[in-house]
Amino acid sequence: MEDIGTKEAAVKPAAAEGKERKTGGLFPVERVRKSHLGEVDFSNLGFGKIFADHMLVADFADGSWQPAHIVPYGEFSVSPANSALHYGQSIFEGIKAYRDEDGAPLLFRPEKNYERFLKSAERLAMPPVPEDIFLSGMEQLISLDRAWIPEAEGCSLYIRPFMFATDAFLGVRPSGSYRFMIINSPAGAYYNKPVKLVVQEKYVRAFPGGTGFAKSAGNYAGSLMPALEVQRQGYDQILWIDGIQHKYLQECGTMNFFVIIGDTAVTADLDEGTILDGVTRDTVIALMHEQGLKVEERPLSIDEVLEAYRQGTLREVFGTGTAAGISYVAEMTYREHHLQFRPEAWTIAPALLQRLGDVHFGKNDPHGWCRRID
Repeated sequence: MEDIGTKEAAVKPAAAEGKERKTGGLFPVERVRKSHLGEVDFSNLGFGKIFADHMLVADFADGSWQPAHIVPYGEFSVSPANSALHYGQSIFEGIKAYRDEDGAPLLFRPEKNYERFLKSAERLAMPPVPEDIFLSGMEQLISLDRAWIPEAEGCSLYIRPFMFATDAFLGVRPSGSYRFMIINSPAGAYYNKPVKLVVQEKYVRAFPGGTGFAKSAGNYAGSLMPALEVQRQGYDQILWIDGIQHKYLQECGTMNFFVIIGDTAVTADLDEGTILDGVTRDTVIALMHEQGLKVEERPLSIDEVLEAYRQGTLREVFGTGTAAGISYVAEMTYREHHLQFRPEAWTIAPALLQRLGDVHFGKNDPHGWCRRID
């Protein structure tokens, strides 16, 4: 098996045994002889537990990107001195693929994820991945594993591009070598019912000038223990607030946050760099404008939300994200305040969810957001 941290190493995942080498696409392919597709229960997918047959791998060494390969999904060895393990140079993205009415794969706005990936890489002092490796390589990989795209309602093929440092070195500095990969996972709904949120003040996710806008592994690592604490209390996620004044709402652990107050949708702005520039967030804002709804991207305080709830003008509350889609909020707690909602009576979020689904499956996509793989 391959030892990450030796730049001379070839791509030799353990699962590559019995492979067939193919060409014909942009990158060479080592195809599995026997697919694992028949072993999957597509009626019970869950999220992030099952992986498709192939993955894309590209290494950065000696100041440049080496040729990418598509190989069978499998394990590889890592040096104990791998700098990503010690200093956290690791970033990722989340993208989904669907099928159109003809069965062709559709990638939803992957270029937006690529743009964000480049910003994350820059913030963590990592080299930019070439567009052909990220986007064209993704298309080739999804075309190869198109049979893994679920057809059931609420399901999709979740695509995970990621990059991590590969130097075997314990000094505190940016790595000189990196690995970029794409793996795929057929997935069901991330949340199968409306969620319960808690606004807590003990922990902070991001500060201005930090890495809150980057999709870096460290951001998620720091949120795990606080999330476990609130889950033990019966909640699904934390709704994070700012770390300076402790009153402005930022985002949840898995999604951006929206409220409908009166006839206006309000969500946190991106100005301070403390929240993710969500692709679904951007899409939903555009769809709201289509529907003639007023949208404000600005600081949103918990006091404003509480006051709107007391006055009866807080109409709907929901989150948006690639994994989560549009998730309704059933309950929200802050200190002694416990807010309860009736998503079954809402009209705006359900309409957005329906409209977003139509776009995902290529039924109504005037913006050209879906990239069809023929």
